[in-house]
Amino acid sequence: MMNFTVNNEVFDVIDDFCVGVVVAYQVDNMQPKQEIYNMLIEEMEKTYDAISDLNLKDHPLIFPYRVAMDAFGINPNKFPCSIEAMLKRIQKGGAIPSINPIVDLNNLISVRYFLPMGSHDIDALTGECSIRLSSEGDIFLPLGDTTEEVLPAGELVYADAQRIRTRRWIWRQSEIGKITQESKTIFFPIDGFLSVNETSVRAAQEDLAELLQQFFDCKIHLDFIDKSHPSTTILP
Repeated sequence: MMNFTVNNEVFDVIDDFCVGVVVAYQVDNMQPKQEIYNMLIEEMEKTYDAISDLNLKDHPLIFPYRVAMDAFGINPNKFPCSIEAMLKRIQKGGAIPSINPIVDLNNLISVRYFLPMGSHDIDALTGECSIRLSSEGDIFLPLGDTTEEVLPAGELVYADAQRIRTRRWIWRQSEIGKITQESKTIFFPIDGFLSVNETSVRAAQEDLAELLQQFFDCKIHLDFIDKSHPSTTILP
């Protein structure tokens, strides 16, 4: 059994923090699904038209993440959250490349709702998964790299019992636990704030679940994490 928990130290800083949890089981990610990427292309085109002339830093759906990162000592100019980085790429006329069907679906939902999302291979995780503050000496292997980083204490991270899974909260994921064609059990966290975008987080959960069932015919688990309900089981 594996739980996902947001530690109290996170709520001490961001009282209205929330996470929409989607878990997919028995996924077949081996078969190409061009339709998903076509949907992502359409979403990128719509998004480009909507944001081409905007200052993303001040966007009402992006600014709260910058404030939260700053509250945890993370410079959002140097380490923008994942959705801000994707929107900047789109705004500059760049395309998000196709990786594999699950990652493409993750990116589709993230862009559609302007929400930071992760996707983690649960079979590569060890022990409890949590959002917490790092301990000095925690280890992180950056996505696409072979050199491990040793963290200082006090950085907001996703982590399992052995390793850091994301650095600087929602900035960068680890190479270990990334989604590949072989991934079968997948945890999608959708980070948000009750006072800002709870409705969008819940809508993104439902949209993701429907598309997972449509394209992968897999079993789905949904839950919603906030201060009153800080933990859920993601692997029975």
